[in-house]
Parts: sequence; C-alpha cells; structure tokens
Amino acid sequence: MRCRHCNSGLSLTLVDLGSAPPSNAYLSKEQLSEYEKWFPLRVLVCDECWLVQTEDSAAADELFGPEYAYFSGFATSWIAHCQRYVAEMVDRFHLNRQTHFVEVASNDGTLLEFAVRAGMRATGIEPTHATAETSRGKGHTVVEEFLGRESGARIREEYGPADVIAANNVLAHVPDINSFVEGVASLLAPQGVATFEFPHLVNMIEGNQFDTIYHEHYSYLSLTAVRTILCGAGLRVFDVQEFPTHGGSLRVFVEHGSTGAHGVSESVEQLLADEDQRGMKSRAYYESFQESAEKIKNDALRFLLKAVGEQKTVAAYGAAAKGNTLLNFAGVRPDLIAFVADLNPAKQGKFLPGSRIPVVGVDVLQVAEPDYIVILPWNIRGEVVRQLEELGESGTRFVTFVPELEVSEK
Repeated sequence: MRCRHCNSGLSLTLVDLGSAPPSNAYLSKEQLSEYEKWFPLRVLVCDECWLVQTEDSAAADELFGPEYAYFSGFATSWIAHCQRYVAEMVDRFHLNRQTHFVEVASNDGTLLEFAVRAGMRATGIEPTHATAETSRGKGHTVVEEFLGRESGARIREEYGPADVIAANNVLAHVPDINSFVEGVASLLAPQGVATFEFPHLVNMIEGNQFDTIYHEHYSYLSLTAVRTILCGAGLRVFDVQEFPTHGGSLRVFVEHGSTGAHGVSESVEQLLADEDQRGMKSRAYYESFQESAEKIKNDALRFLLKAVGEQKTVAAYGAAAKGNTLLNFAGVRPDLIAFVADLNPAKQGKFLPGSRIPVVGVDVLQVAEPDYIVILPWNIRGEVVRQLEELGESGTRFVTFVPELEVSEK
C-alpha cells in the first residue's frame, strides 16, 4: 500500500487489530442468519508525511450506506459543543444574514440548526441517506453526496461559494483525502474561512485510545500531517485550538493561501513544535502502540470473565463504533455482555456488528438493574453516569476499559 497523501510506500505498522465488520453496520434480526463482511483492520504510518492511515480494505460505499446508523444529535455534550461553535464563529468572524454557512458531513442537522437560528443561510453536505433525510425533515437544505474536487466545484456553482465551511469529524473519514481538501478549497469563497475538527493523534497514541480505530476512519491526524495535506490544496492554517471532545480534538482554521487575511496564531507553531518534541516525526513514537492495545483487551477480558464467573450481570451503554472495535478485537459476545442500551431508535432492536450483542432502549437498564454497566463511549462517561444516577445509587457499578480499566465504587 502507498500513502493516501504523498504516495510513498508504507512499511511502518502502528497496530494490527485483526479483522472486523464495519463498525456502524448494525444487524437486523433477519440478518443474523446471514454472513457478515469482515475486513482487515490494520493501521500504517507514512514516514515521509507522517499521515497515519488504515490499510485499504473496504470501499466508502460499503461503510457509509443508506442505513448508516450514527446520528450526532443523541449526545448532549456534542449538541452543546455545536451550539458553542456557532456562537464563537459568529462573534469572531462577524457572521450575519448574508453569510453562506456550509457544513460538510452535516449528519442529522444538529449543527446546521444552530447556524439557521443565528440567521445564516445554511447548506449541508451529507452522503448517508438516513441522516440526510432526518436533516431535511428539520427543514435544512442538504446535498446528498461525498465532497471531492469535482463535487466541490459543482456545489459552488449551484449553491454559491461558502463564506464558512465547518468540517467536524469528517477529515478522518474520507478515503481520498487529497480530493476532499481540494473540494473544500473549490467551495470556499475567496475571503472565506474553513474549520476542521478531528481527534488529535497524540491523544490516541498516548491515551491508549485504540478503539477510535475503525474502517470508517481512514486517517488518524496530527497537525503536522494536516497542515501538509491542506497546503497541497492551496489552503493555509492560521489558527488551531484544542478541545476535550472525542478524547481530545483539534480545531484547525484555514483560508486560501493566496489570501493571507488572517495572521498566523502562535498556537500553530507551538503545537507543531510540541508534536516534534514528542517524536511524532520518528518511527519510534509509533512502535509500542500494539502492546498498549493488547493490554487493554486483556484487562477487559479478565474483568468480564471474572464478573460472569461470580454470576454478576453485565450490560453495556452506548452502541458506539469505538465500542465495536474493542468488542471485536477482544472477541466479546453476548455470553459476557448481555445487551447494550442506546438512546438512538435507529439502533434499538438491532445487533452490534461482529459481536451480535442486542441493542435495546435505555429504559431496559432500569428494569434489569445490572451489577455492572460497561460504558463503551468512554469519552462521555460523566454524562452517562449522571443520566443513570439512580442505578448507581441502587448499587450498579460503572465500568470503562479505555484508556485503562476503571470501575466505580459501590
């Protein structure tokens, strides 16, 4: 395999998680009698441009199909993050009713809704049909396709150039990252600003967050790699911010390189220097990650086997993609975790890919009162514990496996 950005040969492996089905390919009851497609899940590092990337295995249309089940509007912390984002962008860049606001990977319209409320003309770009339809049901304009160098120019022609482009948690999801950023450049107005949010690679590696690896994530991003990729499309990074979302994320602000309207913030060079000091441009930085992932897997299995051996009941919360990575890497099945509860009706009544653990409504937890609840989306542990406070008070203990095994006190 060759690097998705610079086409260099790849020889450095970050981690090999065996194989797994796509993490958002939830199964209906009827599909339980059918075979699932499993793909290798191996991550490689380019030691030329330092882009970390999954090995080519599954095509995008197999991962982001019509029934794609991730909807962003079910996490209150993410909704609040979207609201703050729009408010900050309006204040910083003086956005108004003349502003054309475009969100790439607009999902169910959670962020678009705040842009509309702020008085802007808003357009979403979303390739998955189920989420696009949900957004349209809220009254939003949605272009249902993948953004790339050709579609970006076409969307600009039909809907007008974008004064602001928000691309949250999508840069990691695109198989052709060069075409995607060229699409952003084509769509962006001459004086426009685009922002990209993505989990910061340093947190994944140093925080043992191997469960953020799944087929839908084609890339795992540092500022070092992202600046190089954006520069190749004629885009210039002028600011970067750090956020706690998704286990630690970056928000990168860019403009056309020929514009130079914004001075480059000190935070850009500071973060690049920090990545360099950590050794992120050296092979040694990436070579111990496999061992960290296997330790988490083994700790999780030991905990579950011990709990079942003691005849304790174990359920899970959050039918999240990151949870599916962990469960399939560890080989967990319904004999170890009876069911997983989730707020999303699109997932309820289905089964997790690979592990085939049933997904139920959150109300089932109140009836079952399990001894342990494994919180699979560990990044919102605090939110979940507050939501299930009554169960905690009655004796249920909350468990997370990443970045290390943590079990709440009785």
